[in-house]
Amino acid sequence: MKKIVKYILVTLLILFVLVQFYPRNNNNNSTAITQTDISNVHHVPEQVMQVLKTSCYDCHSNHTTYPWYAQVQPVSMWLGHHVDEGKDELNFSEFGQYNLRRQYRKLEEINEQVKSGEMPLDSYTWIHRDARLSEAQRLLVADWVSVLRDSMQANYPPDSLRRKK
Repeated sequence: MKKIVKYILVTLLILFVLVQFYPRNNNNNSTAITQTDISNVHHVPEQVMQVLKTSCYDCHSNHTTYPWYAQVQPVSMWLGHHVDEGKDELNFSEFGQYNLRRQYRKLEEINEQVKSGEMPLDSYTWIHRDARLSEAQRLLVADWVSVLRDSMQANYPPDSLRRKK
């Protein structure tokens, strides 16, 4: 029995070492603020921007700050996939490339998910405790989103913001 356990442990150790040679997906750490960044396309108050950078940008922008453990496989693969999924859903760095309808809809989704506590994800805030949103921060973001959406409604034709049926 001891030989089997030892064999399993040695095999797992070898697999762990080998998987370290698999390429890491930690290339989402640009420092440049693009012209299409939400802060260049819409007015984002400094307090709101600070919340977005602290609680959202790691997964929803081109500015991920990778922790030390992102250098270890298979954690690196998991984090890379998680960031890619987050950016596919919403990318603040490319927000200006979205058409008005999509921007409007994404703002609505931000409002709903932040108010309900769905975002930021618990799996993220367990490790990044500073990313947890207080009720005041949730209201700050929700109020900003509501004002921005109202402004879009006032400045753009209604057909450009509504979902097509």
